[in-house]
Amino acid sequence: MEDLIISGKKYKSRLILGTGKYKSFEETAKAIKAAEVQIVTVAVRRVNVTNPKEPMLVDFLDPKKITYLPNTAGCYTAEEALRTLRLARDAGGWNLVKLEVLGDKETLYPNMIETIAALKVLKKENFDVMVYSSDDPILCKQLEDMGAAAIMPLGSLIGSGRGIQNRFNISIIKNQSKVPVIVDAGIGCASDAAIAMELGCDGVLINTAVAEAKNPILMAEAMKDAVIAGRKSFISGRIKKRITANPSSPFEGLIE
Repeated sequence: MEDLIISGKKYKSRLILGTGKYKSFEETAKAIKAAEVQIVTVAVRRVNVTNPKEPMLVDFLDPKKITYLPNTAGCYTAEEALRTLRLARDAGGWNLVKLEVLGDKETLYPNMIETIAALKVLKKENFDVMVYSSDDPILCKQLEDMGAAAIMPLGSLIGSGRGIQNRFNISIIKNQSKVPVIVDAGIGCASDAAIAMELGCDGVLINTAVAEAKNPILMAEAMKDAVIAGRKSFISGRIKKRITANPSSPFEGLIE
């Protein structure tokens, strides 16, 4: 299959895993290996990547071999997000980042007004920005026009495990976009990931569904397989949906 291209860089895997909620960095590393991903998200405000006196993620996942995607998890204003990503670039030299500005602690739904405000500044500062967004096609198109490197509409609420609640909007977003569309949030099981890919999305970002599974390592492998299967299904071209039956064997030539 063709590579996923984000900001000019090619990736074989279309699955992105988050590094939060695992029992340990060791378990995180095992899940990443099982999923064979090439990009992992890192919550800069929660995961230690710079203090050598404490366990560091970089000791378990080599940033030279895997792309770290610093994100702004836990930020509720544009200013918080900007400060976080500037620190990430200063600390690790990371220019490709994931922007998410949350609306409230109950839903963790994206605050699109603050998100857009932050994106404007980040683009002026030459960041490559993948943007967590609502599934509003108009807003997603606006993010692309502003220079987003990828659009990341939520499937459903973060950590809810409810899968893709609005397939029609996700399809519209994908069909109108010239940058990668990566479903972010709400994936609960492997079939959810496959559905996202069958809708034509370019990738899927998953954290909770793997980290909180009874067997995170096996679930990571399942998600890998689901993303591959969903992508193959999409590019193969599904059959048309019909109201009536369509027999597998022709009626002509039946023995009477």
